[in-house]
Amino acid sequence: MSAFLKFALAMDWISAQLGKIGAWAVLAAALISAGNAFVRYGLDFSSNAWLEIQWYLFAATVMLGASLVLKLNEHVRVDIIYGKLKGHGPVYVDLFGLIFFLLPVMGLLFWLTFPFFLGMLRSGEMSGNIGGLIRWPAALMMPVGFAAVFLQGVAEVIKRIAYLRGLIEMDTHYE
Repeated sequence: MSAFLKFALAMDWISAQLGKIGAWAVLAAALISAGNAFVRYGLDFSSNAWLEIQWYLFAATVMLGASLVLKLNEHVRVDIIYGKLKGHGPVYVDLFGLIFFLLPVMGLLFWLTFPFFLGMLRSGEMSGNIGGLIRWPAALMMPVGFAAVFLQGVAEVIKRIAYLRGLIEMDTHYE
């Protein structure tokens, strides 16, 4: 197996692990939301930290789960032409979209969000709300998520080229 395919398989595994973290973040957010509602309305006590941790977890859900969605081929696509293509046609459309749209956009977003995260980390920026949390953990989710989608995009390019060359089997059925 080539080093490229090993990278693609490793990235598939990493995306699956990030997706698991994202899934647990959904559960944690739901439990915190329910607990916060109970404490707020049942015991007349509340903290802004409980509200903020929910959106931190939402950021983790979205940003860490995105690369898994790409790996599983469950992302949104425009199906006007795509669904009518037969044979290798959809794979070529995927390659075009991955190379000319996904990778440049994810690279740009990583490039823009990493300094944003570093600024928050260095300054120790805190929420303006009383009892609020530090902000850098939520900001960290952006460059991590964009980097993961970028790397998973590279893995998808590798897998599609390997499929076109007859090196691997791939399910080309798209819904």
